[in-house]
Amino acid sequence: MHIGVAYADKFKRTWLKLDVPDSSTVREAIERSGLLKQYPEIDLDNQRVGIFGKFAKLDAPIKEGDRVEIYRPITADPETVPRRDQDDSS
Repeated sequence: MHIGVAYADKFKRTWLKLDVPDSSTVREAIERSGLLKQYPEIDLDNQRVGIFGKFAKLDAPIKEGDRVEIYRPITADPETVPRRDQDDSS
């Protein structure tokens, strides 16, 4: 089946299209994509993953057309970052 796998670091975004066996999981798709070699900083034991923007487990099955995503860890504490005013139209 045809799927996509996406990851972005601070400097570039990578989105790969690939074919995987019908019974593939999120982990298997990521491993087949080659992103773990291209981005050695990816740590699947500690980073979250998802399908089309919704968190998923590594053993979750994927289906035709899915976009598997690897999310970077949060680097800023939302409690300490100043909020941007949504009405700031000055």
